Amino acid sequence: MDPVKIMKAAERGAETTARLLADLISIRSLSGDERTVVERIGSEMSDAGFDEVRVDGLGSIIGRIGSGKTVIAIDAHIDTVGEGNRALWSFDPFKGQVRDGKVWGRGAADQKGGMAAMIAAGRMMKELHIEDDFTVLFTGTVMEEDCDGLCWQHLIKEEGLKPDVCIITEPTGLNIYRGHRGRMEMELAVAGRSAHGSAPERGDNAIYKMARVALEIERLNSRLTGDDFLGKGTIVVSEIGSSGPSQCAVPDAARIYIDRRLALEDTKELAVAQLQAVCELEKIADFKVSVPVYKNAAYSGKIYPTEKYYPTWSISEDHRAVRAAGSACRELFGAVPRIDKWTFSTNGVAICGMHKIPCVGFGPGFEEQAHAPDEWTPVEHLWKAAAFYAAFPAAFVRSKQ
Repeated sequence: MDPVKIMKAAERGAETTARLLADLISIRSLSGDERTVVERIGSEMSDAGFDEVRVDGLGSIIGRIGSGKTVIAIDAHIDTVGEGNRALWSFDPFKGQVRDGKVWGRGAADQKGGMAAMIAAGRMMKELHIEDDFTVLFTGTVMEEDCDGLCWQHLIKEEGLKPDVCIITEPTGLNIYRGHRGRMEMELAVAGRSAHGSAPERGDNAIYKMARVALEIERLNSRLTGDDFLGKGTIVVSEIGSSGPSQCAVPDAARIYIDRRLALEDTKELAVAQLQAVCELEKIADFKVSVPVYKNAAYSGKIYPTEKYYPTWSISEDHRAVRAAGSACRELFGAVPRIDKWTFSTNGVAICGMHKIPCVGFGPGFEEQAHAPDEWTPVEHLWKAAAFYAAFPAAFVRSKQ
């Protein structure tokens, strides 16, 4: 590997990579509707000379370069969230733009920028003949925004993909990330007893009961603990609803939806027990805590149910993958960037959290841009990330030696 040649080739391709990202942004691809962007990515991979390009049963695209013993995956999810409040955008979020040294549009940072940089890296690897005893799998994965890691559960369990390491290309500001908190979703249902609204004392108001529970959940959030690296767990009520015979009646049921972020030692069982304890503290007799199951269909038509529990993961700072990432950065950029973590969740919940395949993060763009209006990522980040993805496989192989 000649780092100077890689950097020069990456910088020469900066405009092409930025234009490709703008094109990918312009192909709207919400979770479950990624077919068209998958087709475009497949065309780009084939044009770049990838050794194999295929689509799995769920709809994720896999491009392969090489056939060596060490298997390295580089992953980007290719679905995005919607635009949210359109009035907060100063331009059409689904018309990618390149201006002022940035690429703008929904998915620029989260996370089609990683995909564009991956394709550029694969093209460089073929043009510069970057080869060794490794296989690189470039994965453009689906439905991550709806269900973190579902795509990789399918790749590992149904497609038999078990790489030695995976680079997650979610935005890191070109820093090296080595973990993040897990998360889970929970539903809490509370029962009451209906009565006519003119005589509320005859009923048992489920909304009032749930209000007490919600306030205690707010207090629970302040009591949650964690570790120095990943930080503390959190819990928040994200949705509330109720039902009853009419709007002139005491409601006989209430429900809330909960987002729970999991610290290093937090488990699914602990999180459920904490919520149950809140209800018991408030003397709620008739309640039910559940963890929902995701059952939405992929664009391929396949339904691959999974519980909405996404485990915490991290690897040590002296892990082989982190050291190899540092070595690649030092050779390419002359320095090792900050080693840190994501605040949000990634496909690493399945790759490392469930299946113990080590992951390391390095991506273009900034985490703060994810899901934000007027989303953007720097053009400089794109070509530097491409250089890193081209250099990492050889650095990882050397790290074993």
